[in-house]
Amino acid sequence: MLKVVIIGYGEMFNNIVAGTLDSGAKIVGVFRHDRIKYPRFIRWCKDMINPDTDYNYIKSYKLHEIKATSANSECFRKQLLKLNPDIMIVASWSEKLDKKTFDMPKTATLNVHPSLLPKYRGPNPYIQVIKNKEKKSGVTIHLMDEGFDTGAILDQRSVDILPNDTGKELKAKIALKARGAICELLQKMSEDVVFPVLQKEENATYFSNDFDTDIDFSKTTDDITANIRALHPWARMYFYHNGNALYPNPYRLTVIDADTEGKQIGEVVATDFKDCSITVVCSDNKLLRMGGIKLYGCYKRFLTRGYIKRAVKIGDVLNK
Repeated sequence: MLKVVIIGYGEMFNNIVAGTLDSGAKIVGVFRHDRIKYPRFIRWCKDMINPDTDYNYIKSYKLHEIKATSANSECFRKQLLKLNPDIMIVASWSEKLDKKTFDMPKTATLNVHPSLLPKYRGPNPYIQVIKNKEKKSGVTIHLMDEGFDTGAILDQRSVDILPNDTGKELKAKIALKARGAICELLQKMSEDVVFPVLQKEENATYFSNDFDTDIDFSKTTDDITANIRALHPWARMYFYHNGNALYPNPYRLTVIDADTEGKQIGEVVATDFKDCSITVVCSDNKLLRMGGIKLYGCYKRFLTRGYIKRAVKIGDVLNK
């Protein structure tokens, strides 16, 4: 029976824990991201008052929790040495692991990356694949090395990106796909030899986590809607009217073919205060109807209907 340590957080962490248990492997330790994210007292308060799914998973499965402040700390390494795992699995993590750390397991350290490597290396690739209007993404399980997502591939599986998927739906689909992938891979590794496949560097792409949150109506409707959907649920995209910032609901975007001759880019052609919607001209001579709009601000958002009804006029140009 393989002995496994898992480090990570969020949906990917939870699905990798479940997939590892499905495989019949033994989880000898887990290290959750909250251990490095929060000071001890704040983390304790959070666990007692508002525990997240990571904490609940660990408690419900009665998993041994590693206590350290970094995956590269001597404290973590000493505990890893005592646990003596065959495999360590990284399922979303903010630190770049030192070679001294990822070389400790007897067999290997595996990284679970949410893209079809070697494409879309880097953090949070869910955003970039939707922004780039890809039709497919997926999950890659690879050996960890000293590069960023560059290790040899052990398993790779794809998922379809649907036209209305946001980053939230894509992340959930990939995490679920990762559960099955890690289950089957661990079963193979316990029974047979798995041959790694080197990544083709000529096909590699890398994207940082930088992104713009301002809606640019001089772009096409496809580009604008893709950007808005890509950033959800991590960030919002905003447009501006008379100095006020507003943001649309990423699930309520409609592209309309219409005659826009004589209209300016960014010009408002329709409003509906009941639906909190504004329809605007974009650069490809199409209209973008943005529904579920809210004013930015804790209290201002409750005033959105009144603002659209009284302040936003047909012919106004947004972002001016």
